[in-house]
Amino acid sequence: MLLAIDLGNTNIKYGVFNGQKLVASFRVSSRISRTADEYGSVLVGLLSDSGITKSDIDGIIFSSVIPALNYTICHMCEYFFGITPLMIGPGIKTGLNIKAENPREVGADIIVNSVSAYNKYGGPIVVIDFGTATTFDVITDKCELLGVVIAPGIKTSLEGLVSKTAQLPMVELDAPKTVIGKNTKHCMQSGIIFGFAGLVDNILKKIKKELGVDELKVVATGGLGEIIAKEVKTINTVDRTLTLDGLRLIYELNK
Repeated sequence: MLLAIDLGNTNIKYGVFNGQKLVASFRVSSRISRTADEYGSVLVGLLSDSGITKSDIDGIIFSSVIPALNYTICHMCEYFFGITPLMIGPGIKTGLNIKAENPREVGADIIVNSVSAYNKYGGPIVVIDFGTATTFDVITDKCELLGVVIAPGIKTSLEGLVSKTAQLPMVELDAPKTVIGKNTKHCMQSGIIFGFAGLVDNILKKIKKELGVDELKVVATGGLGEIIAKEVKTINTVDRTLTLDGLRLIYELNK
C-alpha cells in the first residue's frame, strides 16, 4: 500500500492507496512543535483503526509547504515504517511543464494539484484550492502550468477580521439565506461567503479573457470548496481527494 502525505499550513492530510483506490484518509493539525514520535504515534493509531498495519505500507510520498517540518516527517517515515519517503521537489518527475519565471518558487501543493487535475480532467483547466490561501492554478491542454493567482484564504480572512475588531465574533462558514444581514453573524457570513464567490467569478472571468477562451474547466478542492461552489456557476467539479490522487500519480511516475 502507498501512504500519501500532504503537509499543508493548517492540516496534514494522509491517504492510503491500495493500487489506485483510496482506502483510508485522515487529517491532523500541522504543528511545528510536534515531534516525529508524536506524529508517528497518532498516524499508526489512525491506520490501526482502519485495519491497516505498519507492515502494509510499502511506499510513501509527501508534499510540503512547511520546510521546517520536512525533517520531522521524513524521520517519522523512516522510524515508524522503515521507508525513506519520496518528496515532491526538484528532480522529481511530474510531467508538468512549469512556466513560472522561477519554477523553484512554485509550491509543492500547486504542482501536485495541477498534475492531478490534468490527468483526471484534461486541460485547459483551472484548479482552485480553498486552503489557508486561495490559489488558482492555470494548466493548459499541453500539461503546462501557465501561472497562478494567490488570494487570502477564507478562514484566514475571517480570523484576521475577528482578531482586528473588538466586537466581531468567530462565526460558522455557512451561506446565509439573504445577502443583506439582519444580525452580526449573518452580516459576517454574507460578506465572507458571497464576497469570496464574487472573487472566484471575477478572477475566472479575467483568466478566460487572458486565455482567449469562452469556456474553461474548473475544479475546486480544499475544505471550503463545496460551500463556494454552491454560490457560483463557474466551478464544474469539487474534488476533495485531488491532492492525494496527485501524489499517487507522481509516485507511480517515479517508482
